[in-house]
Amino acid sequence: MRLNQVDLNLFLVFDAIYTQRNLTKAAAVLCITQPAVSNALNRLRKSFDDPLFVRTPTGMLPTPYAKNIIGGIRQALQLLSASVQDSQQFDPRLSQRQINCSIIDFSESLILPATIEHLGLHAPKLIFNSYYVPRDEVAKELAAGTLDFAFDVPLINDNNLCSAALTSDDYVCVTRKDHPTIMGSLSLKQYLSCEHIHVSSRRRGGDLVDIALREQNQARQIKVRVKHHMAAMQVISRSDLLWTLPRRLAAQLEVNIFPLPFELSPIEMHLFWHKSADNDATNKWLREFFIAMTANN
Repeated sequence: MRLNQVDLNLFLVFDAIYTQRNLTKAAAVLCITQPAVSNALNRLRKSFDDPLFVRTPTGMLPTPYAKNIIGGIRQALQLLSASVQDSQQFDPRLSQRQINCSIIDFSESLILPATIEHLGLHAPKLIFNSYYVPRDEVAKELAAGTLDFAFDVPLINDNNLCSAALTSDDYVCVTRKDHPTIMGSLSLKQYLSCEHIHVSSRRRGGDLVDIALREQNQARQIKVRVKHHMAAMQVISRSDLLWTLPRRLAAQLEVNIFPLPFELSPIEMHLFWHKSADNDATNKWLREFFIAMTANN
């Protein structure tokens, strides 16, 4: 017998019959009809290849095989029941749940410090994992439960996902403090004449900056392409490259910050979760924190 071929509701019927020793009483406990209990028992007998219960004048007596498996079945049912109860009655101080989040690189430094501080104070046993899931795989992983949340720009379209807008941030350009040519202000001519560093998880292609420039028949010179913002921070401090990034991230660096010399729409960050987790108490507690945290920053 393979577990994926068995209706797990049958184990509830098994436990009820074992406890009540009577099909009619088991049906009353389960709030189903007696014929439905009889049908479930027949299916169980076929699955286990054993009578399981024998009808006697004193009631339905379990067979030796049924006596052998009742302990494991009850333990499994109690574990499932506890899991359901935990999802409805979440105590952050006791939760040992593991939370998996997909966070785009620049958002990690904005989200993680306050999140880890909050969890340390209110949910010290909860485990928090942050990594990046490609945008076209997010919906699938949220549906599968391997991912709890995704922090990303609002480009993930799936009717089975819920979302909330978190932040909106404008772009700026930064240089190292002692840049030899960019001082005081930054013109479009200077911006285009300098070489740039570009942060992206993709191997090629630009981003919103390059799209905006292309609309003006302009293009920047990308000299260096890196995967992570941490690497870009180190490169900028030791080069004359320009770096275009969200203002909140730039404010954390020891750099010169300049307004962009061209129009560029702000970058938005949204929180995504699956509809199936909308009423989950842990999910709700965390997303309420995420929304409040970003609103205050």
